[in-house]
Amino acid sequence: MSRPYDAVKRILDVLVAAVGLLLATPVLAGVALAVLITMGRPVLFRQARPGRHGRLFELVKFRSMTVGGEDAAPANDGARLTPFGRWLRTTSLDELPQLWNVLRGEMSLVGPRPLLPAYLDRYTPEQFRRHDVRPGITGLQQVYGRNGLSWEERFALDVRYVGQRSLRLDLRILLRTVRTVLRREGITAAGAATAHEYLGPAELAGVGAGPAEAHR
Repeated sequence: MSRPYDAVKRILDVLVAAVGLLLATPVLAGVALAVLITMGRPVLFRQARPGRHGRLFELVKFRSMTVGGEDAAPANDGARLTPFGRWLRTTSLDELPQLWNVLRGEMSLVGPRPLLPAYLDRYTPEQFRRHDVRPGITGLQQVYGRNGLSWEERFALDVRYVGQRSLRLDLRILLRTVRTVLRREGITAAGAATAHEYLGPAELAGVGAGPAEAHR
C-alpha cells in the first residue's frame, strides 16, 4: 500500500476523531454519568488488545457489564450485562471512547476489529495478515454481518480489507456503518451475548463462548 494513502488515512483519522470527540462531548458525558449511576465505577472498560503488527495497546470503551464480568466464567454472559449496558451495546455508544485510541494512533476509524491477545497464537499466517494494518472501530466484517458471521467469514473479510484497502473503500465502509448501527444489525452471535471465542483453525465456526465483554 502506498505511503500517500497511509498518510492521508492518518490525517483523516486524526481530524475525524478530534472533531468527533469534541462534538460528542455532551453524549460522552451523559453516557459516563449514566454508567456511573447504573453500574458504579469504573465507568470505562480497559483491556489490552493487539494492534498493528500484534503490538499491544489499551483499548477503552464504556463498561456494559457488572464489575469483573469480563473476566468471569462464560456460562452467564448475558446475565452479566446490565440493562443499560445491553442498550449501550445495541446502540454501539459503548464504542465512542475508542475515538481516543484513534487519536493516539493505536487504532484507525476503519480496519479489522482488535480482538484478544490470546488469539495471536491461534491465527493461521493468512489470518495474521489482519494485523498488517491498524485495527479499526469499524470494518468490512462490521458492515457485512458483524458477530452474526462465522469466524472464517470474519477473518476472510479482514484479509480482504487488508488487500484492497483504499480511501474509497474506507468511505464506503463508514457510510455503511451508519446504516448498520441504525438497524442494530449483527450485534450478537447465536447463543452468545456478543461473540463466541475463537479457538483456532480447527474450530472456525467458533464453538464455545468466551467472556462477552472481551470479544468486542
